[in-house]
Amino acid sequence: MPSSCRQRVLAAAVLALGVAALAACAAPRSDSLAEVNLGDRGPYAGSTVEGVFTLPEVTFTDTAGEAFRLRADTRDPVTLLFFGYTSCPDICNAVLADVAAALRRVDPAVRESTRLVFVTTDPARDTGPAIRAYLDRFDPSYVGLRAPMPTVRSAAAELGVALTGKEKLPDGGYEVGHGTQVTAFGPDERSLVLWMPGTPVADLRHDFSLLTREANAATATASPAR
Repeated sequence: MPSSCRQRVLAAAVLALGVAALAACAAPRSDSLAEVNLGDRGPYAGSTVEGVFTLPEVTFTDTAGEAFRLRADTRDPVTLLFFGYTSCPDICNAVLADVAAALRRVDPAVRESTRLVFVTTDPARDTGPAIRAYLDRFDPSYVGLRAPMPTVRSAAAELGVALTGKEKLPDGGYEVGHGTQVTAFGPDERSLVLWMPGTPVADLRHDFSLLTREANAATATASPAR
């Protein structure tokens, strides 16, 4: 991993043994990390976290200035959630680029069923237009969200994403410490799979396709027969 964003893999002890990765400089507190067993793979290349997290009932603002309810407005069969910020020097860029590359290589039906949602961890600098311009570099379909920092922190805590705040840089700027996992949620708003930075694009492609098939099959089963 590039050193400028200084990814760290840390032991967590909230409910049980687990790990989480953080980008940027700030040292994390152990109580900010959630239980995630990254050794449990199942049929996926990523780690199975089925039902560990549920999308919270939090309202953000999207890049067009409209209200976006995280639970109610994520209608796609598969939602990929990532916390980051537009000034992140490397890891955020790499994660968003890898997801975009995987989505370009899946079948059109999978592509249409999968949506990445980006939540900024730096709302002081990340305006709606700034987020939109940043995400468009990777994939125009990405959804960008912002909210006051207390709202972001609350949502992140419910989703097992560690946020460690700002650390000043010698040039007067700052970096923001944040968890770097991408978490997939199904149509029931519950977590399914988690990927860490550096997951090969081929593995992401495999998992996106499998998740979409399973989500669509579950939806079809749940729909009443006509």
